[in-house]
Amino acid sequence: MVPAWLWLLCVSVPQALPEAQPAELSVEIPENYGGNFPLYLTKLLLPREGAEGQIMLSGDSGKAAQGPFAMDPDSGFLLVTRALDREEQAEYQLQVTLETQDRRVLWGPQPVLVRVKDENDQVPQFSQAIYRAQLSRGTRPGIPFLFLEASDQDEPGTANSDLRFRILSQAPAQPSPDMFQLEPRQGALALSPKGSTSLDHALEKTYQLLVQVKDMGDQASGHQAIATVEVSIIENTWVPLEPIHLAENLKVLYPHHIAQVHWSGDDVHYRLESQPLGPFDVDAEGNLYVTRELDTEAQAEYVLQVWAQNSRGEDYAAPLELHVLVMDENDNVPVCPPRGPAVSIPELSPPGTEVTRLSAEDADAPGSPNSHIVYQLLSPESEDEVEGRAFQVDPTSGSVTLGALPLQAGQNILLLVLAMDLAGAEGGFSSTCEVEVEVTDINDHAPEFTTSQIGPISLPEDVEPGTLVAMLTATDADLEPAFRLMDFAIEREDTEGTFDLDWEPDSGHVGLRLCKNLSYEAAPSHKVVVVVRSVAELVGPGPGPGATATVTVLVERVMPPPKLDQERYEASVPISAPAGSLLLTIQSSDPISRCLRFSLVNDSEGWLCIEKVSGEVHTAQSLQGAQPGDTYTVLVEAQDTDEPRLSTSAPLVIHFLKAPPAPALTPAPVPSRYLCTPRQDHGVIVSGPSKDSDLASGHGPYSFALGPNPTVQRDWRLQTLNGSHAYLTLALHWVEPREHIIPVVVSHNAQMWQLLVRVIVCRCNVEGQCMRKVGRMKGMPTKLSAVGILVGTLLAIGIFLILIFTHRTLSRKKDLDQPADSVPLKATV
Repeated sequence: MVPAWLWLLCVSVPQALPEAQPAELSVEIPENYGGNFPLYLTKLLLPREGAEGQIMLSGDSGKAAQGPFAMDPDSGFLLVTRALDREEQAEYQLQVTLETQDRRVLWGPQPVLVRVKDENDQVPQFSQAIYRAQLSRGTRPGIPFLFLEASDQDEPGTANSDLRFRILSQAPAQPSPDMFQLEPRQGALALSPKGSTSLDHALEKTYQLLVQVKDMGDQASGHQAIATVEVSIIENTWVPLEPIHLAENLKVLYPHHIAQVHWSGDDVHYRLESQPLGPFDVDAEGNLYVTRELDTEAQAEYVLQVWAQNSRGEDYAAPLELHVLVMDENDNVPVCPPRGPAVSIPELSPPGTEVTRLSAEDADAPGSPNSHIVYQLLSPESEDEVEGRAFQVDPTSGSVTLGALPLQAGQNILLLVLAMDLAGAEGGFSSTCEVEVEVTDINDHAPEFTTSQIGPISLPEDVEPGTLVAMLTATDADLEPAFRLMDFAIEREDTEGTFDLDWEPDSGHVGLRLCKNLSYEAAPSHKVVVVVRSVAELVGPGPGPGATATVTVLVERVMPPPKLDQERYEASVPISAPAGSLLLTIQSSDPISRCLRFSLVNDSEGWLCIEKVSGEVHTAQSLQGAQPGDTYTVLVEAQDTDEPRLSTSAPLVIHFLKAPPAPALTPAPVPSRYLCTPRQDHGVIVSGPSKDSDLASGHGPYSFALGPNPTVQRDWRLQTLNGSHAYLTLALHWVEPREHIIPVVVSHNAQMWQLLVRVIVCRCNVEGQCMRKVGRMKGMPTKLSAVGILVGTLLAIGIFLILIFTHRTLSRKKDLDQPADSVPLKATV
């Protein structure tokens, strides 16, 4: 026991150090202190000027401390008022503050940590009073099969809680008193080396051990506790297993149980390893499982090792080995070789020529039926058509050869060959192998012309040499470009050297050209025979009849073009000339009697026209827009009617002259006509003055035009129907209904007349006809007479009323003038 004054001196020494206040004060007090209380722990260096304040002691949360601690306000010492128990609380966190009455802090807060120093006042305890364990024969020495557990509530990490285990006694003591060993710190119970060698010959089935646990480590003093351990000896079940055969691709529920191992002792844990790594597992009862389907092609055999271990991973005995053999099944499809480039076979190759050799692979077990592959041709022909097939395949070797059916150049044939395992038996797998065969070309076709007869082709005798006469085309059925090269030649012609050939070396087209001038008199026709040959050496039959082509050429006699009587034509015309005026006649000067057809070119204004046969040129319309002194040029073209390609032309120049003075207009009356407005689809026929004495040549043709009045030209429209009549209609939708006089100018050659057309415009009724005024009906009163009758009637009524009112007034005055006695009695009453 430490005296109080010495303890006080020890804790007070730090206060004599410089006045620098530490961040935290630490004080230690032994638990279960047996001295006097209160016990002074430490003195706090409070400021002298804080006498008017009060000292506040609080716990971790800042609240007032509730417990065994207090502050002496006079001395500033921290006190403890009772004994402390470390197992109840090991540390106390306090804060000391100097405050005024109004809670203003004068000093602090000063943190103080109070630790309770542990004493060995707790007795260790076993987790069980009696332990029971099973020990299998064959357990290796030193491998714990039981772990004893004990606890001590003293401070961890100190000698007070440092526990040690040991065996006190063993019963029975045969065959050796030291059959077991106990690890002192961990409490691990295991066979001793002597016990391991004696256990196989021991007859006892049960051993009882008395064990002790003590604190204070290796010191002699300390508290202790006793427990009993009962160990049952059982037979060894850790025996090797027979190899296991598992079918690959096994369709069961996984994980699938395959075997079981068993360690007969307690506290056993199983661990499994697979060589190579495989889908295997073991559970806590030693059951072995396969977790998924196996594949013999991936791995045909596995070696499993299983260990029985205690909770610390230590092996009780040597591991058990288990061999797992994966049985092969037909689960692999034959794999065809990859499709390579096309195999080239020349056309006309003999039957039996080997095209290729197939070699499919099967991943199933070699030498078994599962990997025995046979072959069958699928396309392009069926195996049933033996006589007419182009290819054959050997079922065993996979050799593909040519059949009896010949091949054509340029063919790209895709052979499909079926590769079947199980030797083609039912239930096996198969794959389709592809082989591309390309039939190469040989020069076994002669070139031929597409057309053997060309023409007859007509050529004029004046055609120039070098002209292309005809284009011939030859074809070659061979596919190789070198075999398609052709050579052309003229085998025979009527006139030697008149024609020649022109072609490109790699082209199948050849041109027949003219080399000399032709003459109709010398040879009116020619026959040219052209032959074509292959440049490369031909294999097989020779060229056929299509190797030649005959071109027939006819020579045409050349006719000279027609001639006109003049190279240039000129004519003059006044600008007032009416349509149809004759200007001149175009004639031919060719001594040969030829039928010509005339036409005008570039008549942009449309002023002229020409008779196609006679060649007479007339004005087509009035020459509006032409000015005196201007010229107008067109082109006269003459074409041979029998030979349209033969033609000639000459310019025609028209000179415009000033118009002669206009003759006086002779008005000619025209009977009145009726038109209704709004405008309807009706009009008035205007005819020329055919009865005029000046027209000795008969009627028309006349030209019609409206007078120069702008109002007339705005309201009316005049359209020529033929050479003797015109059609007058309204130009506006609405024209004022009244009588209108429309001047119409009629001209013929140099004479002009003015017709005054009288048109009465009236309103249209619903039927599109004129509405006319209705005259007064006979015997009916007029408006004036009706008004007179009405006025007279009203006047008579007024006079009558005046007379009545005058008479009443006079009668009343007469009554007032009579004396009173003369008034009748009845009136008085």
